[in-house]
Amino acid sequence: VQLQASGGGLVQAGGSLRLSCAYSGGTFGNYNIAWFRQAPGKEREFVAKIRRTGGYTYYADSVKGRFTVSRDNAKKTVSLQMNSLKPEDTAVYYCAANTYYHTTDSSLWPFWGQGTLVTVSS
Repeated sequence: VQLQASGGGLVQAGGSLRLSCAYSGGTFGNYNIAWFRQAPGKEREFVAKIRRTGGYTYYADSVKGRFTVSRDNAKKTVSLQMNSLKPEDTAVYYCAANTYYHTTDSSLWPFWGQGTLVTVSS
C-alpha cells in the first residue's frame, strides 16, 4: 500500500484548500482512509476518516462543519475539502490507511503518505 498526499499550500484565514490522497497497491476498497495533521511542536492528531465503502465519515470536533472527506474508489483517491480555514489549521497533513475503521489512534493506522504542508495566514 502506498499513499501520496498533495494539495497543500499557503492560504489566508477564511479560505479553502482541497487535499488529495492517491492510493496504489492492493485493493483500495479494502481500506479505510484517514487524515491526520501535525503542527510544529505538537503531536500528530486525527482530523477525519472515511470508511472503505465511503458510507461513513467521522471528524474531529475542531474541523466538524468546515472539512469534508470523500473518496472515489474508481479513481483510488480520497479528498479532504477544507473550508473556513483558521491559522490553527496550519500543519503537515497526512493521509493514512487501515482495515479497522473504529479508531482515531494514529498507531493503529499502519500505512502513511508523506504529508503535505498547509499554512493558513491570519
